[in-house]
Amino acid sequence: MKNQSALILRTALLLLLLMYGTDAKMEIITSNPDVPVGNEILLLCKAGGDGDITWQKDGEDIDDEEKVSKVDETSSKLIIKKATIQDAGSYTCLCEFDNGHNDKIMMQLYVHEGPSFGRTTTYHEFLEGTDGVVPCLVTGQPAVVVHWLRDKQEIPSNGGRRVRQLPDNTLLIEKVKREDAGTYVCQAQIRGRPIYQQLSVSVVVNAPPTVHLKEEQKKVLAGPETNVSLLCLVDGLPKPNITWTMPMTIDPSHHHFNSDRSQLTITSVARADYGEYICTATNKIAESSATIMLHVFEAPEVFVSAEQQSVSVGQRVSVSCNVSGHPQPELHWLNKHNGRTLDSTSARVRVVDGALVIEEVMPSDGGLYSCMAVSVSGNASRDVAIYTEPSMPHYLSVSPGPASVLFALKTLPISGGTPITSFILQWRQSAAEQWKEIAAPVSGPLAITNLKQYTTYTVRMAASNAVGVGQFSDTKAVRTQGIQGEPDSPVVSVDRMKIESNSFSVPLKQIDDGGSPLMHFNIRYRQDKEGTEWKEMELPSNTDSISLQDLPFGSDYQLEVTAVNANGTSVPATFNFTIGEQPVSSRSMTKGSVVGIVMVIFLLVFLVVDVTCCYRNHCGLLMSISRKLFGQKVPGMKMLEDGEGTTNGEVKLKGISISRGSIQLAGVQTLTKEGGQLTEVTCDKASLTKHEKIQPGRDLPKADA
Repeated sequence: MKNQSALILRTALLLLLLMYGTDAKMEIITSNPDVPVGNEILLLCKAGGDGDITWQKDGEDIDDEEKVSKVDETSSKLIIKKATIQDAGSYTCLCEFDNGHNDKIMMQLYVHEGPSFGRTTTYHEFLEGTDGVVPCLVTGQPAVVVHWLRDKQEIPSNGGRRVRQLPDNTLLIEKVKREDAGTYVCQAQIRGRPIYQQLSVSVVVNAPPTVHLKEEQKKVLAGPETNVSLLCLVDGLPKPNITWTMPMTIDPSHHHFNSDRSQLTITSVARADYGEYICTATNKIAESSATIMLHVFEAPEVFVSAEQQSVSVGQRVSVSCNVSGHPQPELHWLNKHNGRTLDSTSARVRVVDGALVIEEVMPSDGGLYSCMAVSVSGNASRDVAIYTEPSMPHYLSVSPGPASVLFALKTLPISGGTPITSFILQWRQSAAEQWKEIAAPVSGPLAITNLKQYTTYTVRMAASNAVGVGQFSDTKAVRTQGIQGEPDSPVVSVDRMKIESNSFSVPLKQIDDGGSPLMHFNIRYRQDKEGTEWKEMELPSNTDSISLQDLPFGSDYQLEVTAVNANGTSVPATFNFTIGEQPVSSRSMTKGSVVGIVMVIFLLVFLVVDVTCCYRNHCGLLMSISRKLFGQKVPGMKMLEDGEGTTNGEVKLKGISISRGSIQLAGVQTLTKEGGQLTEVTCDKASLTKHEKIQPGRDLPKADA
């Protein structure tokens, strides 16, 4: 290897000689002024002319012929086989030219050993949070300068830095962080010379594993569509391995992990998945675990023995109900018709050991009942339909028609839980006969037709549904009308009916007059309660509305309207209406009005009595005033008494007529005189009682306040 180096140096010197020529200045040529210890040193001195060439080191002649040799008349070479530190120094080439001229040239030759890193460790591991020390063991001659680099940036050596170079060339990393991990470079340089050596050192930061949970408890509802994911967030250096401990054996079809097993997904969650799931993270430093509690709830379910029960009125019905779920739900029965929750008391409709029990079923018991399961995991319910016959029709009215009987209902009977499909109408002429019946649809007219004219029938009605026929109503007697060319029933616009205070009005019109001009309308109305009589009124044929005034407050009314022509009377149009309760303010006004009317009547009666007393017996307030004004005699008084004068025994005042033998107060009383004796005092043609008779020769009684 050394022989090859020497050969290369010689070849280089020859090339240099050829390049510079003989006219070049004196110079020393070498391949490298910095020579490692043990390498060969070759110095070529080119004088540029013929002469005697000698060598000196640090000013002393070199006489060693093994080192110095003549190349030709113009050049000489100096060879040192194995360089040592002592070979470093100043080398001078001197030449005495043949022409007597002397010249010399000098060059500095450097010999170095190193730099060398010896046994410096190139890999270090530190635990996060501890202090890390990275030494750089460098040797070399002459002196060696050391610098630490990271990412081509020099690491400073000032003491305030967390990462710094110590005076002994050691790298100090205080309280190691994860970002301190990486590659550091220890660079050694021969002082003053461009001789460098570098050593890369790897720093690894270790951290024990830690486990972070997003949720320590997870609550899910079991079901085939329910999936749940359990997340285990793991940290540590080196990156930890993750394992799971579960309440059951891992099933790949049921349990699924992501690439680093930090997430566990459970599909089609079942009740058996309930329990603790332990996530464990492990690396070469330590191990850490955390537990996730999975709560699995089951949605409530309701099971009933029957979803529909048909039972006759008076019978007993029982429907059992069971509920399941986790946690165990509470069981409740609800009557969906009235919204009431049933309990286990001794009532006729009650709950016994979770079963709905109804003793002696009534029509009002029909309808939907709901068995409900209530828990923190949700609610569930199942409806049970109880069907029975309808109730007896109430508020039923019947009216006669031409060879027919008409039925009217104010309110429909209780359906029994299932819709009323028809009404059974029955009739007979005597108690000895069997009932005859027809089924009338709910939407059609409720009428029995094709009966005998002018015949009395006993009728009754019952409602029918899918379960059967309910109880019949009380019987009613009705006498049919004759069949003529009567007009159609009047059309009464019930939807435009108006009720204001205690007044009622409704539009009325006649579509078909039956072929003969309409004569008038007959109106019948009465309060809808037993013992009240019908009130009747007749309206002209051109009437377009019915108006009833001053009806009692808080009363239900029945109204019948028939149209009359020359052929007879139509079938009545019937309907009901209600006058509401009297408002408080209205009552107050009525009482005030009554007091006012009483006072007016009192004043009028007082005036009549006073006038009568004045002109009949010369007494009273008016007589007293007249005497004050006219003295003892009142003008015209004698003529009144004798029946003479132009008045013909009659004097008229505003609102009062006074005539011979009589005094009339409009709308109040009339006093007459026959044969010198007063007869009865009348008001609206009503005679006086025996206590009110006025005896001859006596004054009129004073008005009673």
